Amino acid sequence: AAAAARFYSSQRKEQTQKVVVVGIPNPFIWFRTRIYYFLIRTYFDKEFNIEEFTEGAKQAFSHVSRLLSESRFDALDGLVAKDLIGKLEEKCNSLPSDCRKALSADPDEVMYATPGDVGIYYDDSGRKFVSILMRFWYLTSVRLPDDSVEGSRIFKVAIGDKEEETETKRLLTAIYEFQREFTKGVPPDWTITRIEHSKLLD
Repeated sequence: AAAAARFYSSQRKEQTQKVVVVGIPNPFIWFRTRIYYFLIRTYFDKEFNIEEFTEGAKQAFSHVSRLLSESRFDALDGLVAKDLIGKLEEKCNSLPSDCRKALSADPDEVMYATPGDVGIYYDDSGRKFVSILMRFWYLTSVRLPDDSVEGSRIFKVAIGDKEEETETKRLLTAIYEFQREFTKGVPPDWTITRIEHSKLLD
């Protein structure tokens, strides 16, 4: 899915501004994911709802990104795949402090979230898995070098009712992949198996 950022201002009396991110879905991916949602409801989880999943994924994204920015890697256990935690720790520890802070996405600053690819597969032992790739766009007020994050956009957002008081924010993107095992007897938990933040964490 592609996303375009648009800058809107309300009536002059309010003197407030906000950023709205508009998603333009790829028709082929949109149709294919709908088929996968149908298969998930039919064969794995009758109560599966992509809107509810997206909302839960946004909360998980915000929580995990904050833990990464604070270098609280032990707290990722049970939320992120074990083989991924060590790699994330190594990458995060090599980041400058400002870049590490920019990983954190406040829930109110997540402008847009959309599902990407969906996968259903079985391993050699017959275990069943579903994976859903989520893309997020979020704002950060952390000051970053202009060349540190490719493809980002910078906005000046008015604060309160005084037009002269502005805060500079940058629109960043992130990709998180969620995986759940649907084998009988396995706890119904979604685990994050992939994390990317623009050019911060690749």
